[in-house]
Amino acid sequence: MFSSIANTFTNCFKIPELKSRILFTLLILVICRLIALIPIPGLDASILRNFFDDNRKAADGLLGMYSLFTGGALENCAIGSLGIMPYISATIIIQLLTAVIPTLAKLAREEGGRAKIVQYGRYLTLLLCLGQGFVMALGWEHPEKMFTGFVGKLVLSEHLWWYRLNTVFILTTGTLLLMWLGEQITERGIGNGVSLVITIGILARLPQAATSLYLSFYPPTGDEGKRLNVFHAIALVLLLFAVVAAVVAVTQGQRKVPVQHAQRAVGRKVYAGGTSFMPLRVNYAGVMPIIFAQAILMFPGKIFSTLGSVMDVKLFSELGRLLEETSVLYLLLFSAMILFFSYFWVATQFNEIQIADDLKKSGGYIPGVRPGQETSKFLHRTMSRITLAGAVFLTVIAVIPDLMNRGMGLDPAVSTFFGGTSMLITVGVLLDTMRQMETHLLMRHYDGFLKKGRIRGRF
Repeated sequence: MFSSIANTFTNCFKIPELKSRILFTLLILVICRLIALIPIPGLDASILRNFFDDNRKAADGLLGMYSLFTGGALENCAIGSLGIMPYISATIIIQLLTAVIPTLAKLAREEGGRAKIVQYGRYLTLLLCLGQGFVMALGWEHPEKMFTGFVGKLVLSEHLWWYRLNTVFILTTGTLLLMWLGEQITERGIGNGVSLVITIGILARLPQAATSLYLSFYPPTGDEGKRLNVFHAIALVLLLFAVVAAVVAVTQGQRKVPVQHAQRAVGRKVYAGGTSFMPLRVNYAGVMPIIFAQAILMFPGKIFSTLGSVMDVKLFSELGRLLEETSVLYLLLFSAMILFFSYFWVATQFNEIQIADDLKKSGGYIPGVRPGQETSKFLHRTMSRITLAGAVFLTVIAVIPDLMNRGMGLDPAVSTFFGGTSMLITVGVLLDTMRQMETHLLMRHYDGFLKKGRIRGRF
């Protein structure tokens, strides 16, 4: 099997176009990593980096998730500290607005309207970068409020307003540069550029996770009581294979709804009917429900804890303790919100009424289902059922890191690679990239990654 995979990668470099696309993608990803490492002038990045190395718990919560998506740029006070997330946020906002605002929905269906909506997303990205960049600049001015337990000073400049304007400008430029580089990968490279930028940031944490995992089995003197044994190692390997296999299966899983096309005449031409299928993805919402649930649940616990300490109200302090990430109530709320946002995302993005109308106009119908409203009801009912399976799967994958932290006492840097957003994003992006590479291989009669390219009737 491994020799076949190695031979397939060798074949990739035998095709000039695919070779140039792969090398171009690798070059752009190297530039993205440099953007996550070069510090902003006027900040002492070494102090914050040492703080994160000595206090890994400081990377938990919302800041930890943000740092994960930026590939550690936040810890380095780098020019790419905002990462690609403002662009992702702007894209999500525009998608949601398109689903609820009729004017945008009509624009999306017009010729050239999709390009206009992408342009609106870029404008919104610029606004989000300016706002988030200013907040981050203020946070670096007072790092003890942003990072619990931090002692020291990050800002070296004495002119605060010059530092603020300079930092906001650099952070905004860094995000826009990452956005442009991602688009260049999509156009001239291989794979989805923005997704690859996020994935390479996640994979950049592998050395840190490997070091932490090694210390879990061979701890320094004085911590032998927390040492993991060979049975833990076997359990981790089995869990990793099981999670990866499950993510691949559910990511690729789809319900194929048969569609029959009737014979129709257009002018003097008669088009024959045929049978095709409509693929309905099991995990239609992707990783978005987990991101929404994490982002929302980060704030109530911190707000109640702060109010409890400032106002000296025991009720607020108790609520803050109950909403901590290690509590049972947090896990229950987290699971419930993933289920809710799975259905919410499908409801806003999957328009069964429009699909049924398009099928009716094109002369297609689902066997056994009347065109029009009955088709819409059938699609709604079918999508609701498979969404439940996808939502339960997302819930299980999302809580695995928390359960591992509790049961085995692993560092969050290690447990994130066994589930949660990092695993879903990494596996999904790698599958998509391999699929595009396989398309180039099969077009030139080379063997693909998953099946032989010369098998008759592959498509």
